[in-house]
Amino acid sequence: MDSETINRTVEAWETDPEKARSTPTVTARSENGQAIIAAGPFTWRADLPEPLGGTNQAPSPTALLLGALAGCAVVFVRDTLGPQLGIPIDSVSATVRCDADARGLLGLDGAVPDLRGLDLQVAVATPAGEDGISEIARVWQQRCPIYLALNNPTEVAVRFHAGTDA
Repeated sequence: MDSETINRTVEAWETDPEKARSTPTVTARSENGQAIIAAGPFTWRADLPEPLGGTNQAPSPTALLLGALAGCAVVFVRDTLGPQLGIPIDSVSATVRCDADARGLLGLDGAVPDLRGLDLQVAVATPAGEDGISEIARVWQQRCPIYLALNNPTEVAVRFHAGTDA
């Protein structure tokens, strides 16, 4: 994106905030031992490692979650924040890691299934230097929905029911 596109979007959404609201929806179904995940026209797969009963033929849900965070860092910085803040971006890359103990997924004593110690590293190549990078980091942490969902308590309503469709 460029700053003109961002500015037109800001103007349109300030005039009519309803145009900016949405309800992103993702579905998943089981097929051949994997989850087939869909969002609009896009589909991808998720699987588990063999020790957890999967076939290890697609990224794990953990990898997809971490990928959402790293991906949001890259595209949001490059396509939205750089142009909006007037900071030229030459390139962006991100790596995210966490601590996980798969024993927790099997209910083994002394292990928890949740992810801990998420660590996101973002490299931004810009002629704006450290001041520009600091500004991008500050604004990104205020606005990135993936980061905010992971970093702030987010209630998830969960309902299991009998049937074939969720």
